[in-house]
This record gives sequence, structure tokens and C-alpha cells, in this order.
Amino acid sequence: MESEDDFDMHDANESGEDDFYSGRDDDAGAMATYDDSDADDADYEFIDNDSDDSVDYVSHSHQQNYTILSEVDIRQRQEDDITRISTVLSISKVEAGILLRYYSWNVSKVHDEWFADEEKVRRSVGLLEKPVVPFPDGEMICGICFETYPYDLLRAAACGHPFCNSCWSGYISTAISDGPGCLMLRCPDPSCVAAVGQDMISALASDEDQEKYSRYFIRSYVEDNRKTKWCPAPGCDYAVDFIFGSGNYDVTCRCSYSFCWNCTEEAHRPVDCDTVAKWILKNSAESENMNWILANSKPCPKCKRPIEKNHGCMHMTCTPPCRFEFCWLCLGAWSEHGEVTGGYYACNRYETAKKEGTFDEEEKRREMAKLSVEKYTHYYERWATNQSSRQKALADLQQMQSVHLEKLSETQCQPESQLKFITEAWLQVRLSLG
Repeated sequence: MESEDDFDMHDANESGEDDFYSGRDDDAGAMATYDDSDADDADYEFIDNDSDDSVDYVSHSHQQNYTILSEVDIRQRQEDDITRISTVLSISKVEAGILLRYYSWNVSKVHDEWFADEEKVRRSVGLLEKPVVPFPDGEMICGICFETYPYDLLRAAACGHPFCNSCWSGYISTAISDGPGCLMLRCPDPSCVAAVGQDMISALASDEDQEKYSRYFIRSYVEDNRKTKWCPAPGCDYAVDFIFGSGNYDVTCRCSYSFCWNCTEEAHRPVDCDTVAKWILKNSAESENMNWILANSKPCPKCKRPIEKNHGCMHMTCTPPCRFEFCWLCLGAWSEHGEVTGGYYACNRYETAKKEGTFDEEEKRREMAKLSVEKYTHYYERWATNQSSRQKALADLQQMQSVHLEKLSETQCQPESQLKFITEAWLQVRLSLG
């Protein structure tokens, strides 16, 4: 905003929004809330795992509450679960994979449901024991393209409904292109619920589609399993298998990113997840912009554009095309002001009106907005400083692992694996300091 001493601002809605830091009793106080029940969880111990270079954290009960999984680990666990179900239930591995996928890779759930009512499970999942229709010995019309094919160019799922290889390939390719839903693919016959297994995918899908299907299959083991999640750090391919009951949700991935298992935001203990969610929403919302405008600006009496007064006298001039001249205090036309009303740095009309209570409501709103902005700024500055320190600490860790450990190894004539305790000590200090 242009004036003798003024500054232009963007248009904004003056209506107040609910203020997260408005001083209500239920206000969590942004990131400053501390839960005493979590205080005892602040200390950690470390154990060495000879099978890999990861650092696993355990609570004082010496129970490991999470495991970092690479893609190889995920595939191995997935194969182990499939083999276990196949052996116990005496079914093929393809059927075991379909069964586990249906029950979100919960082995115990599969056991319970299968032994409670095998027939019901088979119906629900689409694992048919006998074909619905007999597979043809001679020629047969494909149910999709209605062309006649010899039996060796036809294929069918467990149900026996025959379709030509070309139609099967198109059907599978379309399903895979549509996304992870292809893992629950059923027979193309509208009346059939027979599941289409991985054996059909391997036989009929293109190499590109098989690769996509394989990625969906391995990702489902993490994303459908309530005990497993991907590390939320950008570019990280590790997953975390979590053991519930420890009361501590802090997880540190092999990529050095620390996050909360419960909400997948950055590690924030002792602040609870609800408060963190409010804080993130607060930072991403426009509410503080509105509060700042309300606290530090006034609308032009003529065009209503917001104006910030950062210094100078009370004589304001709006920008073109408005150019309205007014008093900053009472918002009255400047043509009605002068030495009689207090000159350039005071306004008798405003003081009189203020004593009569004319500006009480407006001043109250402005004062509340100022307090809100001040409180938000107080917490935001501390949060931003903590984030900056954390990023610096992570950069130092990366440098230590990539440069300093190598130099120390050469100086001490020891392999880097024997100097792993330095990284562990650094991480322990970092966790204890938050």
C-alpha cells in the first residue's frame, strides 16, 4: 500500500478463524506439551546384530520393538509365510499367496478362519476345489472375443471357464495397469469368483506387466500388514516391522531418518501425535496469515484493501486508483483532520470515540489477533531452530559415516565394523537430547 509512510498488502478476508493458540483451556500449547507418562521412555540401550549393519534400539526391558527390513528381507519373510501356509493347509504356494493376500498377510488369521470353516474361506477367497465347467478337449469358442480356438490355445483358472490366450493377456494387462487391485483378480466370467493366481500372471503377462505385478505383490506385504510400514523418508526403500506393546513409537531407519510409528511424522516424543497433527495443520493453513493481517493492518475506508502502517504519521493515502486520504486511527477522511484534531501524530476524534466504546469490539479483535501471532511466532521460532539443528546433526552423521570413520579406521588400523560403536554412541546422544 502506498502512502506517505505506508505499505501495500494483498486482499484478505478479515473474518476471524478459530485460533489454535487463542488461550483456550484445551489448547495443547503447540510443541511444548510434555507427557509425564512418556518420561521414562527417554533412555535407550543398544544391541548389536551380527546379521547386518543396522542399529536396533531396545527399551530397558531388552525387548527389540522394531526391525528394519530391506527388500530382500521382505521377500524372504513373504516367501516364508507362503511356505508355512502351504505346508500347514496342504495347498499350493499360489493358493497360499492368494489366501494370505486376502487376509492382509496375517498368518494366524488365515489359520483361524481356515480351520473354523474351510468351505466358507474357499468361497470368499475364490479357491475352488473343483472346476465349475469341464475344460474342453477339442475346439471351443472364447467367451470374450467369440472366436473358435483349439484347446491348446485356451486357458482357464480353477473354475474351468476357457478363454483364449490373447484375451487373457489383454485382461491381465488391463488389470495390472489399473493398479494393485490386480492382486485380487478374478475370472473374466461375470458370474464366476475364481481367483486368478500368480501362475497365470507368469504364463500370460508381458515381462513389463510381470515386473509391475511383482512390485505390487511385495508392496502389499508391507502396506496391507498392520505391523509393517515403509520408512516415510524420501527415496528410502526400507520397511519397519513393529512390535506393539512397548509404549514407545520412536523408530530410526537405517537411512538415519527418525519417525513416529503411530503417525509416521518425524519423531516427536514426548509430544503426542494429536498435538503434532494440529501443529502441522497450523503451519500449512492460512489462519496465521489472516491473524497477521488483522493484527497489523486496517482496511481502506473506501476500497477496503488492507493497509499496513509500519512507521510515520497518521495521514494515509491509498494506492491508485483509489488514492483515498484518511486518518489511520479513526479511519475518517483526512480532509476533516488538521491541527484541531491533533495534527499528524494524534487524533482527538479517535480518543473521544474510544472513551465512548465505539472501537471496543474492533480493538479487542485486533488485540487477540496480535496475541495469537506473538504466541505462534514464539513456538514457530523454536520449532524451526530445532529442525535446523536436527538437519545439521544428520549432515554431521553422514559425514562421519562416509569420511571420518574411514580415516579413523586407517589411523587405528581397525576395520570400520569394529568402530560401529561410535555411530551408536552418536545416535544415543541424539535420541537423549531430542
